[in-house]
Amino acid sequence: MSDPTRTYLEFERPLAELEAKIEELETLARGNGEDAPDVAEETAKLRQKAADQLAQIYGQLDPWRKTQVARHPDRPHFREYRKALIEDFEELSGDRRFSEDAAIIGGLGRFRGQSVVVIGHEKGHDTQSRLHHNFGMARPEGYRKAIRLMDMAEKFDLPVLTFVDTAGAYPGLGAEERGQSEAIARSTERCLTLGTPLVSVITGEGGSGGAVALASANVVMMLEHSIYSVISPEGCASILWKDSTRAKDAAVAMKITAEDLTALKIVDKVIPEPVGGAHRNTHVTLKSVGDAIEASLRDLSGLSPAQLKLQRRERFLAIGRMEMGDL
Repeated sequence: MSDPTRTYLEFERPLAELEAKIEELETLARGNGEDAPDVAEETAKLRQKAADQLAQIYGQLDPWRKTQVARHPDRPHFREYRKALIEDFEELSGDRRFSEDAAIIGGLGRFRGQSVVVIGHEKGHDTQSRLHHNFGMARPEGYRKAIRLMDMAEKFDLPVLTFVDTAGAYPGLGAEERGQSEAIARSTERCLTLGTPLVSVITGEGGSGGAVALASANVVMMLEHSIYSVISPEGCASILWKDSTRAKDAAVAMKITAEDLTALKIVDKVIPEPVGGAHRNTHVTLKSVGDAIEASLRDLSGLSPAQLKLQRRERFLAIGRMEMGDL
């Protein structure tokens, strides 16, 4: 049965029309009961056509369309990952300096039987929660909270899992007055110096230093239709061409997709999404992310603190490095 509450992106309009027709036929059949016309065959044909169209659309997404999918309002956010993957979660709030920042949530829990510290951006799922979480755009307090949690993880020898989904750090006046850039830099530094395994997953948008501050990890993974960039395509277009409507051109030029970033050695692994994106089958997406995290933790489990730091250092120094054969 099709979902009448589903949000469709602009390029999904033909698919929306097909699925609306399927819903109409199913409603007609239910309303007429036993006297309903035989619509099963027609519905089956429409379903197959919709499935084929969905596969075709998502099999050839350009960087701009991937950007739209990464921002999809129905895409699973941190709260879904936390509920599905982390048991006995105990949230720890505050940076012990200024206040609590709801854009970044963190705490202790168990991931498939293993104690971990988990940290993630939360965008919210409706108007009220989005305002509460500031659309996932953290202030300095959020990054200082992340540092505090990473300090605790190292003290108790716990792996750290981070889930990144933010358009960027909050650029407000108050955030800048309280040292936004310094907080981001220190959070990035803490990631790099952490003596326990750190695994990061870009689940939606990985925007600017606000993302790097939680994603300077031993292993950085991305969902198939996520993006990771130094600035938004709209921001890049505004700076380069003084025209934000050229965001599509910027998205192509910036190499923000998982495939591009894997080739550039910025991302280690791409986690496949269900056909139609993570929002069309959240259960499968959550399991795939959990399996990828488990495999990464297993690979890192035998490394000493010194080896983890060295591996992380070498990983980031390798970004952009060219071999003699590439010249």
